[in-house]
Amino acid sequence: MNLSAYFEKGWRLGVGIILTNQENEIFMGERIDNKGAWQMPQGGVNLSINESLEIAAKRELYEETGVKTVKIVKQSEGWYYYYLPKHLKSRLWGGKFLGQKQKWFLFSFEGIEEEINLQADKKPEFNNWKWVSPENVLNDIVDFKKEIYKKILIEFKFIEI
Repeated sequence: MNLSAYFEKGWRLGVGIILTNQENEIFMGERIDNKGAWQMPQGGVNLSINESLEIAAKRELYEETGVKTVKIVKQSEGWYYYYLPKHLKSRLWGGKFLGQKQKWFLFSFEGIEEEINLQADKKPEFNNWKWVSPENVLNDIVDFKKEIYKKILIEFKFIEI
């Protein structure tokens, strides 16, 4: 895969993951660096190895949750963008990016809950996790990501406009 086609100056290339359980609830993790800030797993694409978007999504999911037993259900049709707030721009990614450009994936969790391990990576991002009904996902999301999450949930038909 040639990722150069996805480059856009000022935007960090990333992936996001909606992980659902058998009850159609969505996995949410509480950020270790921002108590009370919950989000779905997401992260950057490893450009140095020309990592595909799907592989990046599976890697990020494992690093943040320990989960490997998944089935891919769908990939977002378009790209989603969010701007970083000013107070985070200089702290994240060496201050090189305005925000993220993301492709989102819907995965079905096919394993057992004991597989979930927030310490799977050397640098954990979450300190807590929960399953949330789709209509409640937006309740705990940081403000600067609410609009993108709303659009993603609409595209994947978890909520209606």
